[in-house]
Amino acid sequence: MALKHLHAIMNRVSRELGFETPSLTRIARETRDPFCVLISCILSLRTRDETTDKASARLFALAQRADKMVRLSPGRIEKAIYPVGFYRTKAVRIIEICRILLDEYGGRVPDDLDTLLTLPGVGRKTANIVLVYGFNKDALPIDTHCHRIPNRIGWIKTKTPEQTEQVLREKLPLRYWQAFNDLFVQFGQNICKPIGPRCDICPIAAFCRKVEVKKNQIIRPLHTDGNYMISWKNRSRNGSFRNGSFPVFVVATRW
Repeated sequence: MALKHLHAIMNRVSRELGFETPSLTRIARETRDPFCVLISCILSLRTRDETTDKASARLFALAQRADKMVRLSPGRIEKAIYPVGFYRTKAVRIIEICRILLDEYGGRVPDDLDTLLTLPGVGRKTANIVLVYGFNKDALPIDTHCHRIPNRIGWIKTKTPEQTEQVLREKLPLRYWQAFNDLFVQFGQNICKPIGPRCDICPIAAFCRKVEVKKNQIIRPLHTDGNYMISWKNRSRNGSFRNGSFPVFVVATRW
């Protein structure tokens, strides 16, 4: 079955989003280097974008090629990439990857999915990111946003990012593959959030089935002049409000 309202949704998301570019996209544009994209993606796992940006910059100031990076000690890499998540493990992993690239691929990053998946610590998301942002190839990197949003819209019904990738490979036209991750990561970080989605300003709200979105979790504006107050209340089954971990009022600035 075709993805409902596919073209309208993709066009609106593309046209109306103007948020900060994700870290890996920025690094890819600045370096135009598959190796830098691969290493930055390793650093980005379980790490915020701003931390990935700074850690990548410090590491690439020391080395931007496998033959130079492999000469760095694990301790020096650890110091450069801290405080990314699992920085000690990632330092060792980066050296392992560099050695494999030098021993088996002449220091170059492979440009096919199956070979990339043989590198230590490289899963499907990382491999697909390298293909899209490092080699400008058609691939579908599926992270938590790219998995959640198609399910929330009602396009698909999957349990894991891997399942989502396989279904979208069959249903999503090839022309949307390269842009899909970039658009839906921005969309998921800023509007279609896991908790408290901004349905009030969502450009595709009219097409969304809001699967598993609870009405009491939707953020709605109370005032719209300059700044606005957002009410977010934790409602019990009988309709009464109860104290919980969520704030009753949150102040936010208009986009």
